[in-house]
Amino acid sequence: MNRHLDDLHGGRVARDRTSMQQLQARALGDPTRHAIFRYLAGERRPVDVAELTGHMGLHHNAIRQHLSRLVAAGLAVESTAAPTGRGRPRLVYEVPPSVDSRWGVTGPYEQLSVLLSEIIRTGDSPVDVGRRAGSTPEIVAVGAEPADAMVDRLNRYGFDPMSKRTGDRVELVLQTCPFETTALADPDIVCSLHLGLAYGLADSIGGIVVDDLVRSDPRQSPCVLRCHVEPNTD
Repeated sequence: MNRHLDDLHGGRVARDRTSMQQLQARALGDPTRHAIFRYLAGERRPVDVAELTGHMGLHHNAIRQHLSRLVAAGLAVESTAAPTGRGRPRLVYEVPPSVDSRWGVTGPYEQLSVLLSEIIRTGDSPVDVGRRAGSTPEIVAVGAEPADAMVDRLNRYGFDPMSKRTGDRVELVLQTCPFETTALADPDIVCSLHLGLAYGLADSIGGIVVDDLVRSDPRQSPCVLRCHVEPNTD
């Protein structure tokens, strides 16, 4: 019976994946939308509508419509930039790291190969290399709690985290391992990279500290990232 349930679950996952791929293919079938996607992927940073309007030479309403389709297809994510003055905060867009490499974006295992190459080239520890990879300026929704921002960033890296909070303690259950195959072969290196990545993300977000990573065989149960939220001194 368990095998039957596993087969049903596997079939449903496969159908969902195929449906998403079809949705993404349709979204990228439009040449202008594909060009916007390629620009976002090439910039590797959050981009706002004004920049895209200037680059594409289109009306901002047309740009927003194309971005809406990319977001709906999971090919881009929308965030709110921190306010810099009067007026409403800017909406910014970027391609999530978890987007499959079939669309010309670096996929999870290509990202892993870059990190592993850096370990070999520099001689630095996996934790240090992972921390550098995660230490990028974070675009956090205005008013977002640090724990929520951490969940958002980990989700974009493909970890599918589930948050459990008790007081200032936060457990992030990483329901998906983006490097699962390699993690099974060499958990020390891959888990250390993930821990370093979490350190870097927390450093960039601020207000949240990563305490440790409780490792597990991803085939059996998810790993758990233990964190705590720092007191707000404002």
